[in-house]
Amino acid sequence: MKTRIATAVLAAALLTACARDPQPASLPPAPSATSTATSTAVAEPCASVITRMSERERLAQLLVVGVDPADPDAAVRLVREQQVGGVFIGGNATALLRNNALDAVQHAARWGVSIAVDEEGGRVQRIDELDGTLPSARTMARTKTVDQVRAAGRERGAQLRARGVTVDFAPSLDVSSQPDDGPIGDRSFSSDPAVVRAYGLAFAAGLRDAGITPVFKHFPGHGHAEGDSHAGQVTTPALASLRTVDLVPYQDVAGFDGGAVMVGHLTVPGLTDGVPASLSPAAYRLLREDYHFTGPVLTDDLGAMKAITGTYRLPDAVLHALLAGADQALWSSGGNVSAVLDRLQQAVDSGELPATRVTDALGRILPAKHACG
Repeated sequence: MKTRIATAVLAAALLTACARDPQPASLPPAPSATSTATSTAVAEPCASVITRMSERERLAQLLVVGVDPADPDAAVRLVREQQVGGVFIGGNATALLRNNALDAVQHAARWGVSIAVDEEGGRVQRIDELDGTLPSARTMARTKTVDQVRAAGRERGAQLRARGVTVDFAPSLDVSSQPDDGPIGDRSFSSDPAVVRAYGLAFAAGLRDAGITPVFKHFPGHGHAEGDSHAGQVTTPALASLRTVDLVPYQDVAGFDGGAVMVGHLTVPGLTDGVPASLSPAAYRLLREDYHFTGPVLTDDLGAMKAITGTYRLPDAVLHALLAGADQALWSSGGNVSAVLDRLQQAVDSGELPATRVTDALGRILPAKHACG
């Protein structure tokens, strides 16, 4: 998530989501599932949980869908009727974050539901009107020690947890010297990758201390990219350059127990062959094989960024992401769940989306939200 979304903008997105979604003139071919990340064996009791799900319920667990923060009843209906694996709360409205409203959302889920916000601090906050403001990442790194940032993450995590949130799409591990108001800007802890690594992992550890799952983003690195994925294609420096700077903070992510990674819509010369990393098998292999990350991986927003929507219909973008190696596909605009599930079910029935790819993703998603007992 790149900006703090105003409530009016989110409402407009929810109303127009189904009208948007044009058929592209020429849909790029889907990646082959055989070239994605290595498979994870599903151990008991998760294997037993998976066998009790219908095929459509399994597919729904691979989705994280935006909900209107001003409409708790709609969020409950979505989870009860579709059994999605996760919901995302954006915007500035706070009805879903007050008066234990998220308890009803959680109770509507047969296997639990991850409830996410993007609480980074600075210009990307969701509970500032309720629990006070959090400084931007850049400000925290400039004014606090690493230990103090961990404490700040722990305090913010406790506030989120008390409101029913379980996942925070933070911290940003992007390495950037952009002006504060740039696409990444002050959302980055520093232009020094060592500082980003130290402070990013500290903030994530604080969230984890409080029982919140942190999500490191935007792999493989947005800080030196040209463009904004909200507006169109974004291109990073070549992979060889990313390895020396932007990917440095990810060297320790494999050893961080209890986190997830978000893959950005970043075209990487020498890696993604002209497609966004979020839809590229090579990007997921890089994360799994070179950086040895074994936890859950999800996409950046597939429904509100022109880097994706300019080429792909939402159902096809979700399918491409799952085939490439994502465990969960995210879109913030809400709606379209039935259309996406129909497309995924069609892909399973035809063999385009192997059942083993679905099970592989479930083997990471379900334990992460403690859905297996």
